[in-house]
Amino acid sequence: MRPIYLDHHATTPLDPRVLEAMLPYFTDRFGNAASKSHVYGWEAADAVEAARESLASAIGASPKEIVFTSGATEADNLALKGVAAAASERLGGLAGCHIVTVVTEHKAVLDTAASLERQGVRVTRLAVDGEGLVTVAQVAEALRPDTVLVSVMHANNEIGVVQPIRAIAALCRARGVTYHTDAAQSFGRLPLHLHDDALDLVSLSAHKLYGPKGVGALVVRRAPDVRLLAEMDGGGHERGYRSGTLPVPLIVGFARAAELMLAEREAEAQRQATLRDRLLAGLLARVPQVRVNGSLSHRLPNNLNVSFACVEGEALLMGLDGLAVSSGSACLSQSLEPSYVLDAIGVPRALSFSALRFGLGRGTTDADIDLALERTVATVERLRALSPLWSMMQAGASPDSVTWTAAGSSERVAD
Repeated sequence: MRPIYLDHHATTPLDPRVLEAMLPYFTDRFGNAASKSHVYGWEAADAVEAARESLASAIGASPKEIVFTSGATEADNLALKGVAAAASERLGGLAGCHIVTVVTEHKAVLDTAASLERQGVRVTRLAVDGEGLVTVAQVAEALRPDTVLVSVMHANNEIGVVQPIRAIAALCRARGVTYHTDAAQSFGRLPLHLHDDALDLVSLSAHKLYGPKGVGALVVRRAPDVRLLAEMDGGGHERGYRSGTLPVPLIVGFARAAELMLAEREAEAQRQATLRDRLLAGLLARVPQVRVNGSLSHRLPNNLNVSFACVEGEALLMGLDGLAVSSGSACLSQSLEPSYVLDAIGVPRALSFSALRFGLGRGTTDADIDLALERTVATVERLRALSPLWSMMQAGASPDSVTWTAAGSSERVAD
């Protein structure tokens, strides 16, 4: 039997209804959407425009504001580098540009910001509180006359924390600063509207919402004050922002996946949140010294990130037979370093290494949650029985006196 899949933040399975919509564009309707002289190209172009209209409707944009990319990573790169390049033309080079972001952003944003920093851009990285949240006041304080972009993600891919992007975007709009949000994890799960939320740039990804891998979009608000330059040269596709032959089957699948997510969003959010809360309640009731990482009140409905005192992380993952879960971002799964997101919210190193990220999805059932609870409890108990540190705590040592936990962490550990 294949493991129960509880890693939907890393990727989601392709919905059969999405595959059905895509298949004709792999076979009979295989044309290049840029071919203007025959029916094969017309069919492909029509399919792309229909998908563009559907996605635009889903996020409250116009079709001309949708720029297709290979995924959210490329969209993030285009947003940050494109805005900085455009601003540098009026500010005398990249050294005249300042960008504000957050320490818990996805690496697609943090690494892009670091790349720009090496080229002279000034970057401010805002800290988060113990819940993983940044405040509007922090952003306001960081803004400067040379600030050209603020990038704060909607929902974190590790701890699921949802940032107050509407208020942050409103601040940026009032100050004349372009605002970007990476919404790869939230689009289709949380309400999101380009214009109502005062957003300028939004990064999206199809494979996070039961669509195909290899396609995403950057939503670019059409306004004179939102300027970015292309990072890829070629045939001038996508209003000149992103050259390259469009992957028609993937774009069709992206739009169909978004349609289905929005149609089922409210019911699925409630169902998955109920299952998530049941899993958490079971862990807290049966396992002592469990830490919940990140805010529970400002969180994706399908996310749970927890750490277990006195448990070795790699052994914990290996011991969870029958469960496909992770310890954090799929992009960092080969790293031996602790999660920078958990580090930013003050999780002690040992607890960071023992973190589990449960990502529930459309196919998650009551039985899956029951099995996940049983397997997790059994594995933690078995590993703690082998741990001398756990024996010390059982003998009366406080968590603060155990070298694996840092001073001050006990108030965030549930007994």
